Amino acid sequence: MAENKSRSLFSLHGITGMLIATLLLLGILAYLTMGAIKVQSENSTKYYQIENPQDIDFSNPDNAKHYKLAK
Repeated sequence: MAENKSRSLFSLHGITGMLIATLLLLGILAYLTMGAIKVQSENSTKYYQIENPQDIDFSNPDNAKHYKLAK
């Protein structure tokens, strides 16, 4: 039986590959988290008011016309 002599603990398929994959996933997570925080903080300062709340229908796609940005 032939012995595999090309194995290495620190090759790309070993610990190094695992660390690269882990750091890549953590980087993607940090990027998406910062993007979500940015979007949430931008939208939290935009206030709106509802005009004619009695005319809002549950399944009407024109409901967006009742929301107006308050300035």
